[in-house]
Amino acid sequence: MKKFIWCHLYALRRIGCILFLLSITATSGWAEAQARPSASGVKIDLRLTDKSLPEILSLIEKKSGLGMVYNDQLVAGYDHISITANQQPVTAILDKILKDTRLHYLQKDNLVIIVEKENKTTSIPANDSGHLNEQEPVKGKVTDDKGEALPGVNVKIKNAAAGTVTDVTGHYTLHINSPDAVLIFSFLGFQDQEIPVSGRTSIDVVLKATVANLQEAVVIGYGTQRRGDVTSAVATVKSANFVKGPVQDAGQLIQGKVAGMTIGTPSGNPTAGSQILLRGNTTLYGANANPLVIIDGVPGDLKTVAPEDIESVDVLKDGSSAAIYGVRGSNGVIIITTKRARGSFSNTVDYSGYTTTQVIARKLNMLTAQDYRDQIKAGTRLASWDAGSSTDWLKEATRTPISHVHNLTIRGGNATTNYLVSGNYRALQGIFKKSDNNTFSGRIDVNHSMFNDKVKLNVGILNQTNNYTRNNNGDNSFNGWIYRQTVIRNPTEPVRKANGDFYEQTGNFDYENPLALLYESDGQAKNVNSRMNATVTYTPVNNLKLSALFSYARFNSNKGYAESKKHISNIKSGVNGFASVAADLSIDRLTEWTAEYNRNFGEHHFTVLGGYGYQENESSGNYADNQDFPTDLFGYNNLGLGEGIKNKLANISSYKTETNLISFFGRLNYNYADKYLLLASLRREGASQLYGANNPWGNFWAVSGGWRISNEGFMKGQGLFDDLKLRAGYGITGNPPNAGFLSKPLIGYGDYVYTNGKWSKILVPATNPNPFIRWEEKSEANIGLDFSMLKGRISGNIDVYNRRIKGLLYNYAVPSPPNLYPLTTANVGKMENKGIEIMLNFVPVKTSDFTWSTSVNFSTNTNKLISLSNELYQTTTPYFTTGAAGVPIQTFTNIVTIGKGIGDFYGYKVIDIDDKGKWIYEGRDGKPVKYDDFPHAFEDKKVIGNGLPKYYAGWNNNFSYKHFDLGITMRGAFGYQIINSQRMYMENPTIQNYNILRSAYDKVFGKTELKVNALEFNSYYVENGDFWKIDNITLGYTFAGLKNKYLKGARVYVSSLNTFTITGYKGLDPEVNRIGLSPGMDDRDKYPTTRSFTLGVNLNF
Repeated sequence: MKKFIWCHLYALRRIGCILFLLSITATSGWAEAQARPSASGVKIDLRLTDKSLPEILSLIEKKSGLGMVYNDQLVAGYDHISITANQQPVTAILDKILKDTRLHYLQKDNLVIIVEKENKTTSIPANDSGHLNEQEPVKGKVTDDKGEALPGVNVKIKNAAAGTVTDVTGHYTLHINSPDAVLIFSFLGFQDQEIPVSGRTSIDVVLKATVANLQEAVVIGYGTQRRGDVTSAVATVKSANFVKGPVQDAGQLIQGKVAGMTIGTPSGNPTAGSQILLRGNTTLYGANANPLVIIDGVPGDLKTVAPEDIESVDVLKDGSSAAIYGVRGSNGVIIITTKRARGSFSNTVDYSGYTTTQVIARKLNMLTAQDYRDQIKAGTRLASWDAGSSTDWLKEATRTPISHVHNLTIRGGNATTNYLVSGNYRALQGIFKKSDNNTFSGRIDVNHSMFNDKVKLNVGILNQTNNYTRNNNGDNSFNGWIYRQTVIRNPTEPVRKANGDFYEQTGNFDYENPLALLYESDGQAKNVNSRMNATVTYTPVNNLKLSALFSYARFNSNKGYAESKKHISNIKSGVNGFASVAADLSIDRLTEWTAEYNRNFGEHHFTVLGGYGYQENESSGNYADNQDFPTDLFGYNNLGLGEGIKNKLANISSYKTETNLISFFGRLNYNYADKYLLLASLRREGASQLYGANNPWGNFWAVSGGWRISNEGFMKGQGLFDDLKLRAGYGITGNPPNAGFLSKPLIGYGDYVYTNGKWSKILVPATNPNPFIRWEEKSEANIGLDFSMLKGRISGNIDVYNRRIKGLLYNYAVPSPPNLYPLTTANVGKMENKGIEIMLNFVPVKTSDFTWSTSVNFSTNTNKLISLSNELYQTTTPYFTTGAAGVPIQTFTNIVTIGKGIGDFYGYKVIDIDDKGKWIYEGRDGKPVKYDDFPHAFEDKKVIGNGLPKYYAGWNNNFSYKHFDLGITMRGAFGYQIINSQRMYMENPTIQNYNILRSAYDKVFGKTELKVNALEFNSYYVENGDFWKIDNITLGYTFAGLKNKYLKGARVYVSSLNTFTITGYKGLDPEVNRIGLSPGMDDRDKYPTTRSFTLGVNLNF
C-alpha cells in the first residue's frame, strides 16, 4: 500500500513548490494580517482529457501553489475525468471534479485536504475485504500547541494498513484490532507522535511543530519568507518558547533565546522595561541606539503590547535583512506578530492568568543594630550614634507583593469574516511600598474578504490605559535614592519620633529617612495608548497584490507629583510643600502603499515588491511646578495656591516638535530550483531632521544570496543532512540625528543683562550651522550557515558579521569667533563591531511519552572606535571621558579611546595595602607607589576593566512526559567587569555617619583593615562580572481528554523567574546597565532585582 502523502516524506518531496509562494504574499507589513492563498482566491487554467483524479490533483497543486493532502487509496479508482477551466477558482474546479464522487475537500491555511463526504472521518480498510478483527473504536481530537484543531492529520495503526484522517474540527474515529495497538499521528510541518492505545477508547493528541521546519513562515520587512528561503540573519521565537512568568515587557519574553541579542533586566521596578542591545553599540551621541520595534506592521513600543497577546517574535539582525527599513533599521528590527483571527472556526474563548509574588534576589550584608553596638563597644564606632532602636530599614520600606495578570481572548468567524477580541489586565505590585503599575489593554482584530476574495480588509484597534505611582519629580516612577537610604541608614535610629513625625537627621549630607521619602510624597502617572490601523489588499489579477496600510497612534500622558511640608527637601529649604504637573502628547501617523508581484517560470520563482511610505510625528507637552502651599490637602491638584509663584520660584515650560519621514522602497526575491536564492532591496528616505542640509536623503540598499547545498546532485543519497544552506549578505542602513535643524543656526536664551532699569535675558547662538550634516551610515557584512541533520534531531545556524559605522555624530570644539558657538556637531567618526553567533538545536530524546529538546546559543562582540577626526574637525585628545562615580567622589569612571572599544573603566590601579592600612598603587612606570607619595592625577589613571561582556551564552531546555512539561531557561555573560559602587562607598570602616557593609572590617588583601578616610574610585572596587543564571523554570500539567461540554482544555503551571545566579560578584546582581557609553556601573540608586514565583492557568472553552 502506498504511503500517505501528508507525512514528512511529502514535506521533503514538495519543499520547493508548496509554501514558497504562500510565505511571501503578505505585503502590508506583517504576515498574519494578510489572508493566505485560498482555494477560492487562486485562479488557474486547466484543460485535461481522460485523466485520473490523482493526476488532476497533482496538476492543480503545481499550478496553484496550494498543497493537496489526500490518501492514495481514497482517491484511487476515479479515472477518465475531463475538465476545462479558464481562470476559474480552484474551489470551482474541485466542485466539478468531485461532484460525482464520495469525496469532499476541506481547507487548512494553505492546504486542501480531500476527505469523504459521508463520514466525519475516513477509515481506510486493512485489505480488500475490509474486515478487521475490531474492538470498540478509538476516538479523539488532534490540535496544535495553541489548541487549534488540525484537520487532515493522518492517524494510522503502526505496522498495519488501517488508518484515517481527522475532520475539519480535528476529530477522528478509528477501528483497531488490538487493545495493544500503537497509533501514529503525522501531519505536514509537525512532529510525528506514536501513542499506545493501552485499552483506551479516547485519545486526544497535541502535535508540535517540527524543530527545523523549512516551510515555516518567517516575518521579514513588508511580508514573509519561507524559512528555507531566508538568506539573511533572522531569528524567530514562537510563543511556546517564550520566557514564562511576570516579564516586564515583550523583550523579556525572548531573553536568552536569540544569539547576538543582549536583553538585560537590571531593575525590579514594575514599570521598568528591558534593555536591548543587538550586535553591540553603534553610536556615540545624538542618534537612536535601540532596535526598531514593529508590531503587526506598525512601528511601536515594547510596552504597548501585552506579552500574553504575542504569537511570535522575529528579529532581523543583519544589515541585509534590516535595510528594507532604511534609517530606522540601523540597530536591527524586532517584529512582533500578535495573535490574530484567521481561517474559519467556531467561536472559542481562551483564558490565561497567573498570580505571582517576589522577593529581593540578593541583599547587601549591612551592619545590624546589634553589630552597631558591638562596634561601639570595640571602639570602632562613636557611642553618640546609638539612637536606641533596632530598625531593619529595607524591611520597613518593602513588602511581600502580590501581582496578578489576566488575559481573555475570544475569536470566531468564517472564511469571509473572522475576528479576535482580547482583553489584558496587569496589576503589578513592586517589592517597595508605593510602587504599583496597573495596565489594561483591549484589542480588536477583524478580517473581511469580499468580491470573491479580490479585496481583503484587516482592521486592528488597540487601547491601553496605564496608571502607576510616582515618588519623584523625574522621568522614573521610582526614586532609586530611596533604596540607597534604606541601606546607609543607621539601624539604631527609629522610623518615627514619639510625636509620630518621621525621624530625620537634617545635619547629615545626603542622609534622609526612606519611609519619609515614600510617605511624605505622592505622585501618579496616567498614560493612554491608542492605535488604529487598517490594511486593504486588492488582487486585480493573479499573482499581483496591491496593499495600503493606514495607521494612527496616539500617546497621552498626565503626571502629577507633590511633596508635603514635612518632606525632608522642604524642611531643608524652609518651604511648605512642592507640587508639579506635566502633560505629554504624541501623535504618529503612517501611510504605506505596496505592490507585490510573483511569477514562476519553470524552476525560476520571482517576487517583486515596491512601496511608498510617509510617517509623521507630532509631540507636544507642558510642565509647571510651584511651592510653599498653605495646606497639603490639594497635593498637585491646585498649583495656583502656592506662594512660590509670587517669589519667582515657580517654573513653567512647554514644547512642540514635528518630524516626518518619506520613503520609497523595493525588493526582489529570486529562487532557482530551490538551490540558488537571491534577495536585493533598496530604500530611499528623506527625514525632516536633516531639513536644509545638503544631504537630506539617504539610499539604503542590501543584497544577500543563499546556496542550498543539500539540494545539489552530489548530496543525493547522503543521510546526514536534511538541509544545508550557505548564505551571505551585505546591507547599508542609517541613523538620523535626534536633534533637528542642525544645518541651521539656532538661538537660545543666554544670561541676564541689565538694560533700561530692568534685568532681561538675551538671545544668543545655541548651535553652529552645519549644512553637511547627514545620516550616520552603517554597512554590515554577514556570512551564515543553516543546517538540519538527522531528520531534524540536530539543527542550527552560525553567523559571522562585521559592522562598520561611518559618519558618527560628535560635538567638536571650534574657535568662537569666527564661529557663532564654541561647539559644532559633525559626522566624522568611525566605529566597528564584529562578532560570531552560534545557535544549535537538539532533540536528544523523543519517544511516545517523553521528549527532551534543547537549544544552545553563543555569541561574541568586539567593539572598536576607529577614528574621530578628519581634515576639518579634530578632537583635542585621542579620548573622551564619561560616566560618574557619584557624590562625594565626583569623578568620571569610563574612557572612550580611539583605537579601543567602548566600556573601558579608567581609574587608579591598586596593587596592595601597607601596614598603615593605606593603598599601594601601580605608578606610571608600572612600579609600586605608596599612598602618600601618589600624585592622584589624571596621568596616574589606567584602564582597570571593561563593562561590556565579550561573550554571551544561553541554554534552553524543554522536557515533556505524557501530560507534564518542564522548561528551563539559562543564560550568562562572560569577560567583563563591574564597578561595585556599594563597596566603593560602604566598605570603609572609617565612615561614621552612615551604615556600612560588614565586609568593611575585613582585611584588605588578607593583610589589614583599610584606614584611609578619603573615598575614591580605584581598581579594588572593580570586580569580575561573569555570571550564569538559571533564569526561568516552569513546570506544567495539561489536562487531556476533558469531557466537559464547555471546557475543552486546561493547563496549570508553576514558574520561577531569576531563579538562581552563579557568580563571584559581591553586589546585588551582576546584570547591570550595558547600554550607552558608561556600561558596567552598579549604581547605589536603584530598584533591586527580584526573584518571582508564579502560579498560572490556561483554559480553553
